[in-house]
Amino acid sequence: MHPDFQSWASEQLALVETCLEKHLPETNCAPARLHDAMRYSVLGGGKRVRPLLSFAAGELSGADKTHATIAGAAVELIHVYSLVHDDLPCMDNDTLRRGKPTCHVRYDEPTALLVGDSLQSLAFQLLTETNLTEDPHVQLEMVRHLAFAAGSRGMAGGQAIDLDSVGKTLSLPELEFMHIHKTGALIRAAVILGARCGNRLDETQFKLLDHFAKCMGLAFQVIDDILDTEATTAALGKTAGKDAENNKPTYVSILGIKQARELAHELRQEATGVLNQFGSEALRLQQVTDFIVQREF
Repeated sequence: MHPDFQSWASEQLALVETCLEKHLPETNCAPARLHDAMRYSVLGGGKRVRPLLSFAAGELSGADKTHATIAGAAVELIHVYSLVHDDLPCMDNDTLRRGKPTCHVRYDEPTALLVGDSLQSLAFQLLTETNLTEDPHVQLEMVRHLAFAAGSRGMAGGQAIDLDSVGKTLSLPELEFMHIHKTGALIRAAVILGARCGNRLDETQFKLLDHFAKCMGLAFQVIDDILDTEATTAALGKTAGKDAENNKPTYVSILGIKQARELAHELRQEATGVLNQFGSEALRLQQVTDFIVQREF
């Protein structure tokens, strides 16, 4: 009998937290201030949605849980690096993240810049220093996939489009294109890397998984835009209403709350339709899907 989702998620989150704590340099190691800032930014906060997706995809593909933990932690390090840089004055200039002062506020801007650089490097170190699969070519493909997802044709490119879109009116397809890159690329990487740690799936099934992850990346962003409008700063752990204040195009600004919720529901239904092709083995992926779309913060 499968444990309930909350129990399962708590177990996985404890594993990834332990992994991150183990692999982040200790503060008694020089340069101590940089390492302290890295640990401050990564540990003890966040929903860890990306590692949860890696674990769930790993269960579907028969992955060793230790390997799925490494994959999820690597993606999370890239995600946190992006948050640290995203909060800088040259980007979104935010002062609150995960319920505490942002890295550049707690330390300083140069340190925050180096934290992001160091977390990105650590992600690839983590992904390469353990044998995650029996086939080294598959592991090399995992490294390539994460690098692509983090770069100019993935997350960084999406951020560039986002910055260029401030004050502009985007069409829905243009907004979707931006978020397929900015948010969706790492969501897709989390799913694919977790699944690549196992050996039950064929390439046709990996294409299905990628389609599922594309839907979830967009759904995640739609819900984020809704919460930025409706939730409080205390609930979000970051400054609420920032997108509207900065005149950024969002799903809410283009569609309104009601239609944005309908879109999130449609994306969830499409993702569920894909998972149904895997049967009961996709239970955890379905539960993470529900958690993403139904979350309140």
